[in-house]
This record gives sequence, structure tokens and C-alpha cells, in this order.
Amino acid sequence: MTEIEIRPATEEDVPAIVAMLADDPLGAQRETPDDPAPYLSAFERLSGDPNQHLMVAVREERVVGTLQLTVVPGLSRRGALRSIVEAVRVHADERGSGLGTRLIEWAIAESRRQNCRLVQLTSDRSRTDAHRFYERLGFTASHVGFKLPL
Repeated sequence: MTEIEIRPATEEDVPAIVAMLADDPLGAQRETPDDPAPYLSAFERLSGDPNQHLMVAVREERVVGTLQLTVVPGLSRRGALRSIVEAVRVHADERGSGLGTRLIEWAIAESRRQNCRLVQLTSDRSRTDAHRFYERLGFTASHVGFKLPL
């Protein structure tokens, strides 16, 4: 099997990222891959913010995984930086290959490199397989999350 490269996403990667975001029951309800404009606008905002790291995993010039890492300054925990991992996706034909672990390990290492004291993420209640995956990597379900759609 060929090597995986984890690198910052480019504008050309956006369609592949959006396709992975839409490739599950939850994403299919909220993503519109056939309308690229909002995603390209979001990519422009992300790429202009040094605290945002939209990453892709590439094998043989094909995007096969993605995640977004956000570094957040705060006053709590003695002014600690924290990172938030979001939108972790692995292409359907790469699932079970260890790629998800590699992406999360990258996020943890980058968080350490940036002197974050905490890595956090949320996962939809229905994603029980993802919960087991994160727990295997050392994450604990320590909080209850709330959302308010606007």
C-alpha cells in the first residue's frame, strides 16, 4: 500500500472534502456537494485564519481523508490554548485502514506543537462507532454538548 501524506488542504481539494462530508446519513442531510459556492467561501475564510488547519490525507494524489483543527485561546485553565477537532472523515474505501488514527494522531501532535493543553471534539450521538474509536485513542466522554441552530 502506498504512503499517506497529511497536508494542508488546497482549494482544489474542496470538492473531495465536501463529498466525504456528505457521504454518511447525517452529512447527506446537511451538505450540498452540487453547490460549491458556500464551501469555497468557507475555504477562503479558513485559509485566511492562522488558527484554522483544514487538512487532507492524500494517497496517490487522491484525497482520502480530512479533518479540521482549530486552535482556541482562552482564559480558563490558566490561559491555556485548546484545540478542537472537527469534520473527521475517511473515504469509504479507506475505512479500517488506520487512516482515521493517523489523522487524529496528527491533530494531537500538532496541538502539542502549538502548546495546547487540551484537545477536544464532539461527535453526534448516533455515531457510536466513532465514539468507540475516539475512546480507543484516549478521549473520554467527559461533557455534555449543546447546540442551537441559527
